[in-house]
Amino acid sequence: MRLERALAQVGITRKKARVYLAALELGEVPVTVLARKAGIGRTTAYDVVQRLAKDGLLVTVKKQGRFYVSAEEPARLVRLLEERQSALNGLLPELKSIYNRSTVKPRIRFYEGIEGLRTVLEDTLDCRRRELDAVLSMADLREAPGHQDEYIARRVARGIRLRVVRSRVKEIGDGIWPTSETELRELRYAPNGLVFGMTTWIYDDKVSFISSLRENFGMIIESSEFCQLMRNLFTVLWQASTPASGGHREVRTPPERTDPSGGT
Repeated sequence: MRLERALAQVGITRKKARVYLAALELGEVPVTVLARKAGIGRTTAYDVVQRLAKDGLLVTVKKQGRFYVSAEEPARLVRLLEERQSALNGLLPELKSIYNRSTVKPRIRFYEGIEGLRTVLEDTLDCRRRELDAVLSMADLREAPGHQDEYIARRVARGIRLRVVRSRVKEIGDGIWPTSETELRELRYAPNGLVFGMTTWIYDDKVSFISSLRENFGMIIESSEFCQLMRNLFTVLWQASTPASGGHREVRTPPERTDPSGGT
């Protein structure tokens, strides 16, 4: 039962799991023997065997008018999951396109707890424009979701540039996450007196918020109008803030949007 439940978690239904486990134990046997071991009817067993064979988990051969079945190596399960993951990844852009166009009404998603905060952070890595604007509370962000170094590596690998404003009083040490072309990051410090207790991300037609660990929540607001408002406010803050190092780069002025789905 434990193995059946475990296989169910990776998409192998109960009857398929029973037949596959029976085949692993028995070796090459007729379908009727396999059905008896799995505790299912012969007709049902033939159907399940065909589906498992299609998945590449069973092999069937015909000998002297009878069908014999044997299991493939368990490592095939890993390959099957990898193939399904690859197929799903190929569908994901189209599915997201359908999801993004499904309504012009704003969508607000609220998350609680550490996993919720990580969900919000993960969403920023899917930005289509490959540009993030952020107002970061360093101390709170570093404390709450964790795995920031891994997040940075994944952001850079996807070619996502980051403009970020931070308040000096919320810094957690010298030289952490500075302006860096290698890490596609440009940092500025907000004017004295501006202290940020939450982290805000602005990207595509979304604005995401991550609270401190004390309040422990995250939120994603998907609205082209609200996002444009927040982007304009960020531009004002960016212009009033001080570059963290020498050199000055031209401020990106975001284009006006008319497409409710966030297209440009």
